[in-house]
Amino acid sequence: MGLAEEIQQKEFKNEHQKTLINIIFTYNHIIHEMNLVFKEVDITRQQYNVLRILRGQYPYPASISLIKERMLDKMSDASRIVQRLAKKGLITREISEDDRRSVEVIISQKGLELLSITDERVKGFNHLIDNLDLEEAKQLNGLLDKLREPVAVI
Repeated sequence: MGLAEEIQQKEFKNEHQKTLINIIFTYNHIIHEMNLVFKEVDITRQQYNVLRILRGQYPYPASISLIKERMLDKMSDASRIVQRLAKKGLITREISEDDRRSVEVIISQKGLELLSITDERVKGFNHLIDNLDLEEAKQLNGLLDKLREPVAVI
């Protein structure tokens, strides 16, 4: 089903407006699907993202600033997410020996186990893009990268 039918809007101001609305609508669709999966294991998308970052660092710790740099959702409060993950026993936090103002975060065994459970479910997100062939996926990736490039304003 096309965007116009999905949101019951017959006309758009122009094709660029339709593209922007389509990106937002598609983003929300994908996020909804992801939230359903993460709700089953009692974590948020942002918490999952932090756990994956920490698994990539494992067995080495990561600082809060490193986590912030690598997060997909740059508006997230990494410190608060880390606190919540620690309460769930999915990570451990320790004061850095090198810099007493810094906190080192490492994924726990429980966190690694949770990720191994979710890995299979997350593979299921492929159904959201399975209708694109390899060339279409490459083209879409290129177009999305292009959208994030700075535009020269005169």
